[in-house]
Amino acid sequence: MARSDSPRSSARPHLGAGWAFPVKPLNGRLQLARDEDEVAQAIEIILRSAPGERVMLPGFGAGLQQFLFAANSPPTHRRVEDVVRRALLAHEARISVERVAARASITESNLMEIEIDYVVRRSNSSFNRVFPFYLTEAE
Repeated sequence: MARSDSPRSSARPHLGAGWAFPVKPLNGRLQLARDEDEVAQAIEIILRSAPGERVMLPGFGAGLQQFLFAANSPPTHRRVEDVVRRALLAHEARISVERVAARASITESNLMEIEIDYVVRRSNSSFNRVFPFYLTEAE
């Protein structure tokens, strides 16, 4: 069977595959994330990274760390929404960002929930992801 005929390579090669995040071996092998899972993990990496953290990509990341200890209030939420939207547009070309909404958690006062609606361009599949961002340590 030719490589291009294999089920794995013909599924959605345009979305790619990469090391699963977080990187951890299972039975001595690194796990891979594929297709939409790989895109979702890439979004999380963008949200968890700070600009300047990666030597070869100094502008990479959303930089949410700048909001540590900020008030969990509507003005902060709007700023976070803008930062997240810009980071995703700059660093994840495989998606169209439909909506970013940040809000205070109803259960934890130090938790901001960042909801992201996006469409994977090549498959036209819609996804919703809620990223938890803690502004301070648990109380």
